[in-house]
Amino acid sequence: MFVHDYKDINVSDSPFDNYLDLVEASRELGIHPQSLRRLIKQGRVPATLFAGKYLLERDKLDIFKSSYDPRPGRKPIRRLL
Repeated sequence: MFVHDYKDINVSDSPFDNYLDLVEASRELGIHPQSLRRLIKQGRVPATLFAGKYLLERDKLDIFKSSYDPRPGRKPIRRLL
């Protein structure tokens, strides 16, 4: 009889672990998925279209999130003086 010990196998090592889909990424940013789709189409957020779904890398989303202001309208320009 052949017995497998599956404790050594790490199932979470998927190539997609470092990616979020559109809905997960929009929740992370606190915006509507359609708004994120628009930002992707404008080229402001890097994303990959895979099997009909947008996938966003976690690292690149974190970089975008650090400088993104989700409030609508024009943003005030900061002046040094």
